[in-house]
Amino acid sequence: MHRFAFIIHPVDVKRDVARKYPLARYLPERWVEKLLLRKEPVVLSKITGIRSLTGATTEGWFIGCPLSPRMMLSLPLEVVYAKIIRCGQIAQELGAHVIGLGAFTSVVGDGGITIAKHLDIAVTTGNSYTVATAIEAAVLGAQKMDIDIADATVAVVGATGSIGRTCAEALAPQARELLLLGRDEARLEPIAEQLRPIARGTVRVSADLARDLPTADVVITVTSALDAIIYPKDLKSGAVVVDVARPRDVSVRVARERDDVLVIEGGVVEVPGEVDFGFDFGFPPRTAYACMAETMMLALEGRIENFTLGKEVSLEQVRTMQALARKHGFRLAGFRSFERAITEEEIAAIRARRKKTYVPTAS
Repeated sequence: MHRFAFIIHPVDVKRDVARKYPLARYLPERWVEKLLLRKEPVVLSKITGIRSLTGATTEGWFIGCPLSPRMMLSLPLEVVYAKIIRCGQIAQELGAHVIGLGAFTSVVGDGGITIAKHLDIAVTTGNSYTVATAIEAAVLGAQKMDIDIADATVAVVGATGSIGRTCAEALAPQARELLLLGRDEARLEPIAEQLRPIARGTVRVSADLARDLPTADVVITVTSALDAIIYPKDLKSGAVVVDVARPRDVSVRVARERDDVLVIEGGVVEVPGEVDFGFDFGFPPRTAYACMAETMMLALEGRIENFTLGKEVSLEQVRTMQALARKHGFRLAGFRSFERAITEEEIAAIRARRKKTYVPTAS
């Protein structure tokens, strides 16, 4: 049996730290972060019960990295690397063969390359399967909202990142129009030039989210922003939004004010077998993030190699993970929206309201 480990860290500091230390919910966020900085990485739980359709099994561990997204982006890089590398060393000591970098541990620095150089086990960010599930969720969500991708404007927010760029590459041959959104048009334009020869329709770029995102029928958003960047006024009525980012890009206000748009949490996957994570990270039983699932699949396959590292994800890597998911029995686990399951009846109700005109409320 090949074993794995996966690094998790608090994304919403007060909520996530309070899962283990309830007092944290009553303290200022900055205080909680100061306490986190003094802590060392720890084993949070053992993961058991994963069984592939092939009969192969694996087990692993969640390793807790005591850093928030803000800490990872503001602390000296060598401090952040040291914490993540220590997580990997703990995984090695436990007997793991491959480790996955969760949330901001896969974003900070060079996307895992430096981490891998300091470890004797394989490393992956899980971004290949994250891309695969984001694309699948976007296409399936569009179908459920009666949107024809071939006649739709598809927007990718965060298109200069590795996940966003590959999502755009996969969807360019399908969409009537592809809209690439980011903070810097100069960085977006070379990506657009690469995609235009394979695109079904037009490809345009924009750094003005408030102006251009409301034209999109389907949105994949995957930035590294610390706070929400998409608000109720930014979405077209009837739009499908796949939010792959953690922390999420879509404001919770959208859930309260926009009952005419479908917002999906990207990358939520059903794990085969009777998996017991031994830790509550806010998902229903037997489900995990796609990046976690990629790490599990590499262990089940015995593919002990650095798989998705750096700032690039290729379509070949995405297709490889799609094939492994089919082989081992991982699949998209329905839809979740703002941390809860969303039913077919709720989707039908959203679809029925999609033609109404949205009038922004006063902020």
